[in-house]
Amino acid sequence: MKKIAPFLVVVSIVIVIVGIFLSLASSKKMIVVSKGNIDQIPINVELGKFQDSDCGMVINDLTDISQVITKNGKSWFFHDHGGLIKWLEDKEFKDSAVIWVMSRDTKKYIDARDAFYSLTDKTAMGYGFGAYENKKDSYINFDTMRLKMLRGETLKNPLIKKQLLGI
Repeated sequence: MKKIAPFLVVVSIVIVIVGIFLSLASSKKMIVVSKGNIDQIPINVELGKFQDSDCGMVINDLTDISQVITKNGKSWFFHDHGGLIKWLEDKEFKDSAVIWVMSRDTKKYIDARDAFYSLTDKTAMGYGFGAYENKKDSYINFDTMRLKMLRGETLKNPLIKKQLLGI
């Protein structure tokens, strides 16, 4: 019995630890894709409950949040507009999906294709593309932002960062 007691203690500890991890995993159900949004309207995103569809990080800030919604009502969520572009590029619905971005100046969702984008904002993944409803001279349109993102012309590129920010 003395030889079995340490083994039983170790097994009991392992069972308790596994139980704790399983309960934590099941209690924190992250939303990566939402279904049923046939109206293709922006979904209210709760901080800490939604996960970025590109990088997998938890969305903890709504400043640069965006959503892609397909005709069948599936919605994906992003916390950096650059990541949205990267993720969307190889999807067959890239041209037909509704894309909502949070506007930095009006603090509301706007159509991504009608938005204007800065090149130098601090964003979650460091690409630098903040969305705005109102145009300023240095802002670019959606198609130009998309091309810059796909070419790697973002603040993550040291040459572009130096060119834009002098850093």
